[in-house]
Amino acid sequence: MSSLGSVLLILLLVVNFAGLIPYVFSVSSHASFTFSLGLVVWASVIISCVALDSVSFLVHMCPFGAPLALGWFLSIVEVISICLRPITLSVRLAANMSAGHVVLGLIGGSMSLSVVSAAALIPVGVGYLFFELMVCFIQGFVFYLLSALYFDEHS
Repeated sequence: MSSLGSVLLILLLVVNFAGLIPYVFSVSSHASFTFSLGLVVWASVIISCVALDSVSFLVHMCPFGAPLALGWFLSIVEVISICLRPITLSVRLAANMSAGHVVLGLIGGSMSLSVVSAAALIPVGVGYLFFELMVCFIQGFVFYLLSALYFDEHS
């Protein structure tokens, strides 16, 4: 996952940071982009696991040492958990990125009210912009880290 993960992380960082440029559409806050990316990562994990070692993939569905009576229930819960991963990856990224852009837009919109409010809000806006830069980095890294964890879990 190292070279593919590096490309994924760089792609997410570029897309996240590009969304902070004024009048540039934030692709990472759009659900179709994040869901497509999450679906590709998820499908590659599932396909590689089934292709490389399908028995281990199926054994992973029921935890070791689980009571036999709970085995079927735990297997269903694990299948549901695995199927929800692309949704959780995409919603986490899209929601966090769009929330930050909405707040930046509100701060920018309220700066146009008067000269006094603009003077007071400029330091707030600059501080929040630095905060958003860190959020962009952290969200890209979290997406990459969760993808790497999913790959490592099924390797």
